[in-house]
Amino acid sequence: MKRVVLALVFVVFGSAVVLADEPKVTTVTASVVDGVQRVEILGGDYYFEPNHIIVKKDIPVELVVKKAPGWVPHDIVMDAPQAGMAFKLEFDKEGEVVKFTPTQAGTFPFYCDKRLLFFKSHKERGMHGEIEVVD
Repeated sequence: MKRVVLALVFVVFGSAVVLADEPKVTTVTASVVDGVQRVEILGGDYYFEPNHIIVKKDIPVELVVKKAPGWVPHDIVMDAPQAGMAFKLEFDKEGEVVKFTPTQAGTFPFYCDKRLLFFKSHKERGMHGEIEVVD
């Protein structure tokens, strides 16, 4: 009986952890206030909202990254030092601010690099996005 219960728990939990839909694309263009582009990002159960952010080159950016309710920890990672955008930051419900100035036009990915044991990473489960820098 214990084996049946354990197997059922594993199937239910395992399928919830393994299944993931590719996130829908939500786009926002940064608003400029006092010479700074500002965007708020919400990170939650394997998503970033918005996950496509448009900013202008050579204008400072402030991303406010907040965690949606839940117990799973998340971070945001961007590795584009050639474009002035390189950071790794854990965030919570209160929010964290990431400041940078994009120096190169293009599209640059960001993602959560957390992973639980042998399951798919948060990035593989859909927790990723991109910052599009325009001239």
